Amino acid sequence: MKKLVLAAALTAAASTAFAGSMAEPVVEPVVIEEEAGSSAQGVWVPLLLLAIVAAAAAA
Repeated sequence: MKKLVLAAALTAAASTAFAGSMAEPVVEPVVIEEEAGSSAQGVWVPLLLLAIVAAAAAA
């Protein structure tokens, strides 16, 4: 009976020894890359509207 209690105590001590510490885990930040857009993309919509208005006025 003493050996069984001793084995249980050693097993419990060994399992907590390998469990790790209470330190905060190290988590690396997620890097989010934004695609670089051309500044000329915003020009096409007004130019297209201007062309439509000019075509309607000419007709």
